[in-house]
Amino acid sequence: MRTAISSLTLLRPRTLSEAIAMMRDAGPVTPLAGCTDLYVSLQFGTARATSYVDLWPLRELRGIHVKSGTLRLGALTTFTELIASPIVRRRVPMLVAAAREIGGRQIQNRGTLGGNIANGSPAGDSLPVLLAADATIVLIGPGGERRIPFGLFYTGYRATVRQQDELIAAVEIPRIQGKQWWRKVGTRRAQAISKVMMAGVRSSREVRVAVGSVAPTPLRLRKTEDALSSGVSIADAARVLTEEIAPIDDIRSTADYRRRVTPNLLAQFWRDTA
Repeated sequence: MRTAISSLTLLRPRTLSEAIAMMRDAGPVTPLAGCTDLYVSLQFGTARATSYVDLWPLRELRGIHVKSGTLRLGALTTFTELIASPIVRRRVPMLVAAAREIGGRQIQNRGTLGGNIANGSPAGDSLPVLLAADATIVLIGPGGERRIPFGLFYTGYRATVRQQDELIAAVEIPRIQGKQWWRKVGTRRAQAISKVMMAGVRSSREVRVAVGSVAPTPLRLRKTEDALSSGVSIADAARVLTEEIAPIDDIRSTADYRRRVTPNLLAQFWRDTA
């Protein structure tokens, strides 16, 4: 059943300050931008919100730049902009690799990094990358900005620490040392929701491994990282990994398939970054 559009309210702020005031004063409102997920839920009649604030025109939430060695990506940065950015390609190639496999060109042109984060799906393609990159989420609200380490942002399935009157303003990524790696397993390379995905960073000093679609939230595999760093065999590390993940059966895949594929991805990551 489609949602009746006439029953919805859309607020159109001209500035970020106006948007923050609307988030504070207009009651529970839902931010929207590219709408690549929202329009699907409206089409199927599953969207619960009835009042929305349109962030798409706000230039303050756009832009890619480096300040004091930290890469800052505005929340409204599209996946097309990530792919095209020389700075992002140089500093976070695994994010570019993930962006290339998010839907088709139309989705990449409209879908935003902030929207992918706010949607909170454990199958969100950019999320394991941001975990492995030690990214920080910048939230902004009536009280100003606050920064949340990406690993602390999600509290459960599609649940976050963002307050009702806050917006995701940007993502900050420190300089990454080591080889970066990304792999998505789905029905197709793109235009398909992930069955399993993994992002990794490997240097002589540390190993980072993050996965998606195998738990209620994107997951950083801390115990697996420790095992790999200690020099155990990849087979032993894979056994540690299977104890850290908690996959389920759903319409895209089965828990058993995910348990089999995720250790294989870990082995491929280890080979490719040797």
